[in-house]
Amino acid sequence: MRDLSEIRKSINEIDDELLKLFLKRMDCAREVGEYKKANGIPVLNEDREKEILDKISEKGGEYGPAARLLYSNLMELSRALQHNIVGSC
Repeated sequence: MRDLSEIRKSINEIDDELLKLFLKRMDCAREVGEYKKANGIPVLNEDREKEILDKISEKGGEYGPAARLLYSNLMELSRALQHNIVGSC
């Protein structure tokens, strides 16, 4: 069994990686918002979100429900960013 400080070090490293990926994801969400604004497309695509969440739940195994919640929150943040870009499209 690893020492608690070693486990926490691993968690800190993972958190650093997650933050980098989150920032990249939000940059992509910004691009999507700009595309949707330029093309008059609404922000919310319920079918796509459901498809993604179902896939995440399945791939998450025993952590499926938690993974679904995480991704649901990520999508909510992405939608909020896109709504700021698109306005009331």
